[in-house]
Amino acid sequence: MSRFIETIRIEDGRIHNLPYHNRRMDVTRRNVLHQIGTLDLSDYIRPGNYRERTKCRVEYDKDILSVDYAAYHIRPVSSLRLVVDDEVTYRYKSTDRSVLNRLFAFREAEDDVLIVRRGLLTDTSVCNVALWNGKQWVTPSMPLLAGTKRASLLDKGEIVADDIRPDDLPVYSRIRLFNAMIEFGEIEFPVDRIVL
Repeated sequence: MSRFIETIRIEDGRIHNLPYHNRRMDVTRRNVLHQIGTLDLSDYIRPGNYRERTKCRVEYDKDILSVDYAAYHIRPVSSLRLVVDDEVTYRYKSTDRSVLNRLFAFREAEDDVLIVRRGLLTDTSVCNVALWNGKQWVTPSMPLLAGTKRASLLDKGEIVADDIRPDDLPVYSRIRLFNAMIEFGEIEFPVDRIVL
């Protein structure tokens, strides 16, 4: 069995979105590893020395196995290719990204893929997405991975979840890509940059 990871943003000596990372880690440990206890990542992460945006990668199974820090720079994305895979699963954030890497390889001239599973949009290879319909930002209701930033934005009412099919894309004008390391709004481009 592969190990699991949390990727956590540290900036200005502060850990971002920690309660959501703790919750997701505990759900994974309970559902996959059958652990009933909880862990608190603040007991393992030392954010004080990191002023610039830093990626803190925590690897775990029943216990925390490693904590690593690296400078983070956003990879520019301004186009996506729709890729269909009805069987793809990545419910738990794992060190085994082989299925995502396989789909990413189908991007051709685009910067990343937007994965369609069972007729519904899900995620890119590394980000959750939200699309602007003129009134609100809508995120796919069935993502491959329920991201921590996505959960936070849903709780704050900044996005709403709904089914989005490829045929629905003309209803939307813009798309945003986001994750624990990328703020909502830092990557945004027109929906017509999604290639079928």
